Amino acid sequence: QVQLTESGGGLVQPGGSLRLSCATSGFPSDVYTIAWFRQAPGKGREGVACISSRDDETFYRNPVKGRFTISRDNINHTVYLQMNSLKPEDTAVYYCNYIATITQIYWGQGTQVTVSS
Repeated sequence: QVQLTESGGGLVQPGGSLRLSCATSGFPSDVYTIAWFRQAPGKGREGVACISSRDDETFYRNPVKGRFTISRDNINHTVYLQMNSLKPEDTAVYYCNYIATITQIYWGQGTQVTVSS
């Protein structure tokens, strides 16, 4: 059974950093793509970054390019999102996402990130 568990959120001042973790288990294949999404209050969920296990290729949403870094640890089956130079507009609930098939889409429970002075 696929499980995704996020952690690492919290309250941070503008300009600060946080590292989110997504612990994974139960993947049916060693080839996968993991994505981080976020949902700010009153807004829809949007993709932030993703990483492919095939070649470690990464993609980032424009507003986070140069500030966020997605990476993975195969030994611990964990995907990370390092977030630097945080801004108030980064405030959101951050979710880990895995798509096994078009009908098998998995989400973690989310972790709250609040950027405020």
